[in-house]
Amino acid sequence: MPPRPTRKIEMTSPMRTHFFPTTFFALIALVFGASANAFDHTHSALTAILRTYVNNVGMVNYKALKENRADLEAYLKTTAAVSEKDFKSWAENDQIAFLTNVYNAETLQYIVDNYPVKSIKKLGPLLGSPWDEKNVDLFGGKTTLNKVEHSKLREDYNEPRLHFALVCAAKSCPPLRAEAYTGAKLDDQLTDQAKVFLAESAKNRVEGDTLHLSMIFKWYGDDFNKDGKTHIDYINPFYEADTTKLSVKYTDYDWDLNKQ
Repeated sequence: MPPRPTRKIEMTSPMRTHFFPTTFFALIALVFGASANAFDHTHSALTAILRTYVNNVGMVNYKALKENRADLEAYLKTTAAVSEKDFKSWAENDQIAFLTNVYNAETLQYIVDNYPVKSIKKLGPLLGSPWDEKNVDLFGGKTTLNKVEHSKLREDYNEPRLHFALVCAAKSCPPLRAEAYTGAKLDDQLTDQAKVFLAESAKNRVEGDTLHLSMIFKWYGDDFNKDGKTHIDYINPFYEADTTKLSVKYTDYDWDLNKQ
């Protein structure tokens, strides 16, 4: 009788059959999950762009930016890759900083795509405003600058100082800050923006018994109303005169491009 063939017993086979696929896919999920959550909340790429192409009074060198637009496009790819699920898991200040930076960076991109142009108001769909153009990549789809500002930032957050941070590429807008907004510094940045904007005499000033204010306060004055106070009460601490006792006149809004 020939010897019985020896059967090799592999003790690891059950583990490979049951454990390996589960572990493998768990690791893949972990890697991709970590990648999705690894967004740079310092927005350092955008800060580098702003410091290069924005001067000390917030004007933009659009010509140079158009000739060197790769970094801006790369930054916007990173913001477009953020999922809404991940976004909602962030701290509120990180959310506000992200959407504010998206708005400002997408506005820069919009102008660069159409430069040279005299004013952003020369752009946009045939029926509608430039802020109704679906040119913003956000959460896996296309949206508009208006939706980012009005349906997200103004609707979801009680932060009127955003009106000093959102820049729509016009001379009468608040000056574009030469650094990105970050959740860690957001309160200080927005307070500083308020001071800078309200100190720009062409837009906001006290003259005799008249308080001259930017049209931003006429359009969005209600956003500053809180605890029975109005936007006039809000800005009063920024001036030596008692603005609550002055008559108010709104300054003309200059829509020419905020270019250097």
